[in-house]
Amino acid sequence: MSSASRQRGGEFAEEPTDDELFEVLSNRRRRYAMHALKREDRATEIGDIAEQVAAWEYDTEVDQVSYDQRKRVYTALQQSHLPKMDDAGVVEYDENRGLVEPTPALDDVEVYMDVVRGREIPWSVYYLGLSTVGTALMLALWVNAWPFTLLSDLAWGIAVVAAFTVSAAVHTYFARESRVGETDQPPELEP
Repeated sequence: MSSASRQRGGEFAEEPTDDELFEVLSNRRRRYAMHALKREDRATEIGDIAEQVAAWEYDTEVDQVSYDQRKRVYTALQQSHLPKMDDAGVVEYDENRGLVEPTPALDDVEVYMDVVRGREIPWSVYYLGLSTVGTALMLALWVNAWPFTLLSDLAWGIAVVAAFTVSAAVHTYFARESRVGETDQPPELEP
């Protein structure tokens, strides 16, 4: 069933809803399957996806996955996960041919995958803090508070712009690293 032919509330839906995407993303095995499929970026056999997902789940190499491990993942993908992903419109699943193909909606999934590990803070909170510091600095310059008067307003303005520029460059780099299908492993398995 393609995303263009899905019917929602009497209307045909082109894109998955936020609820559908969050439902798909709520399961680790589906996230792994999306990552594997996005890495291939073409129609892929279920067996190949199952093998890679099993390798990630069992923390082993693909060629070390046992028959039972592969079979467990294959069965779950075939019976539950791939039909759910197809219903949401992020993949096209052809059960008869055993093929799964990414849809354009899969490209939009990474927007929902702001991976925050350990003691990291989300980028949105970081930018809020940086904006607060920049605002406080501008306010201190406005009231001519010492030691901020030691540098010119232009120098402080350049420093604030440089802080945002460096932050944006670092954010862009890390965002690329956490994109679905861009790395060898799913973002949540990266060290």
